[in-house]
Amino acid sequence: MKITNIKDVDKFFKIVDECKGKVELVTAEGDRLNLKSKLSQYVSFSKIFSDLTISEMEIIAYEPEDLNKLISFLMNG
Repeated sequence: MKITNIKDVDKFFKIVDECKGKVELVTAEGDRLNLKSKLSQYVSFSKIFSDLTISEMEIIAYEPEDLNKLISFLMNG
């Protein structure tokens, strides 16, 4: 799932932390990084955070309930 314009990065990571299954970020090179890992969160986004908005990224959630949580966050903020 491609998502865009995440303005509340802290809340996004809180939702990811609440997910029961794997949530991965797909890099431009096709690598998959585990977003539930704090180290991966830091490394993945350290260069993107210049304005604290993530413009676009692709994530994969393996559990349907996790996908619903992420979709709810995207729709309701």
